[in-house]
Amino acid sequence: MTTPGANDPTVIELAESVRKGERKAVEILDEYLGRIAEGNERLNAFVHLDADLAHAAAARIDEAVARGDDPGLLAGVPFGVKDLEHCEGMPTSFGSAPFVGRGPEARDDLNVARLRAAGAVPVGKTASPEFGTLNLTKTKVFGVTRNPWDTTKTPGGSSGGTSAAVSAGLIPFGTASDGGGSIRIPASFTGLLGHKASHGRIPHPGPTGNQTSVGGSLTTTVADTARILDVLAGPDDRDRTSLPAPLVRYEDALESTDVRGLRARWSLDLGFAIVDPEVAEITEASARSLASAAGLVLDDEPIVLTDPVRAWLTTGAISLWLNIEDDMWPARADDFTMYVRQSLEQTESTTLRKYARSIRAREQLEYDCARIFEDVDVVLCPTTAVPAFAAEGPPPSVIGGVETKVPAMSTPFTMLANLCWNPAVSVPAGFSSDGLPIGLQIIGRRHTDEVPLRLARIFEQLQPWPRFANSRQ
Repeated sequence: MTTPGANDPTVIELAESVRKGERKAVEILDEYLGRIAEGNERLNAFVHLDADLAHAAAARIDEAVARGDDPGLLAGVPFGVKDLEHCEGMPTSFGSAPFVGRGPEARDDLNVARLRAAGAVPVGKTASPEFGTLNLTKTKVFGVTRNPWDTTKTPGGSSGGTSAAVSAGLIPFGTASDGGGSIRIPASFTGLLGHKASHGRIPHPGPTGNQTSVGGSLTTTVADTARILDVLAGPDDRDRTSLPAPLVRYEDALESTDVRGLRARWSLDLGFAIVDPEVAEITEASARSLASAAGLVLDDEPIVLTDPVRAWLTTGAISLWLNIEDDMWPARADDFTMYVRQSLEQTESTTLRKYARSIRAREQLEYDCARIFEDVDVVLCPTTAVPAFAAEGPPPSVIGGVETKVPAMSTPFTMLANLCWNPAVSVPAGFSSDGLPIGLQIIGRRHTDEVPLRLARIFEQLQPWPRFANSRQ
């Protein structure tokens, strides 16, 4: 096994080496399957592997190159598929006992199909909490997933299996999804680049009532994320919220987008949150350094919001009812995790009047956000309120010496961009005194994904981060 390190090839470097015939996709696959075999038991990042399917896909890539065909922008790059998404030939469990044991899926979800068409090679399914509901990754059926920086800590959720695998160097990238922070929280906890696209930039695989979740990836570099976004972006008629094709190529926009003179606002708390002192110090210093390097006009005016955590929690249960099948509730109630079961119990008799109140709270938050972006182009804030906490949970109840009874207050900053459909990215900003990664969040105007990505690239050049965890044994 090759131990990942600073000189480990990026997604782009791997793909270009295969496209040019310098490396074989099958050889690259075997290297990463070796890493998974050696490292997965410690992390529990993968819940399903299929080496035979992966080898067949990699062989097709090598055959295409031998014919003189271009297999695509992600040629021969192995990747993991989050276990909330369908991958042809592999089962999807949603991290939920009632779905475990079903046969393989007959087709790919849209994002997986686009990655395959670009030459990427799926190797297996990465762990997620049940239906992606938690900011840590633990299930009844697969157990606890662990952070390679410190295996007593969580890699975050809900894309925790992907973040653990990428941070440990088991795969070059993996799919992820973000309905309330599920890309950016794991990115912050494991020192990765995590981009949540504008809602609709990456289409859903089909009609959905979920108005907060978007697909994406977790990677170790901004350029890798941009190339994957170039593959995933673009409209699809099955998703009425999908946006027209972007006017930029994101991989190019990383270097060419002019951000000098843009107005930025630093906020430690978004007007409502409590933050760990180390997180506050590191993220504020990073935000001010980024603003200076990028030529942003930075201010510290207070941000006043309708609490996005409360707004998200009161509307989020609809996704659970969309995920479960009609005959599962209440017949399979005991098979669900405590959080999912409680959410279903608390909302099964919700009236339209009560639901309308929650919608009005979300609409007020949209007005709040619109007022902020009348004055600024970018908001800078912590990605999470705390560094990674215990792998088994629960999230800390005391933050910065202040007690909170809401577990989501450990990760309160990410939900705003989901509820209001803004693009946002988490970049590794530094480390706690315990050596745990801490993320800085960059939130942009809707539809301007190139701006937070460009700023992430400037920060990556200003303050390069280690691409892999420091405990990769």
